[in-house]
Amino acid sequence: MKQVLEILGFLALVQGVAGLVHEFTDWNWGLVQRLGFLDGYEIYASVALLVLGIALFAAAGSRKSA
Repeated sequence: MKQVLEILGFLALVQGVAGLVHEFTDWNWGLVQRLGFLDGYEIYASVALLVLGIALFAAAGSRKSA
């Protein structure tokens, strides 16, 4: 379970960074800008993904190794 949380945390961090990079540099990569219902809220969604990634890493760190 710890590894699953770490993988999900890593993916959330990468997508959050990709969304912020896209907003500030117009590089066309990442998932956030491709979701139509987030139109106009891409920065908020990217920051939320960063926070989620950090929370998932914290949750993974608090679990015991199997």
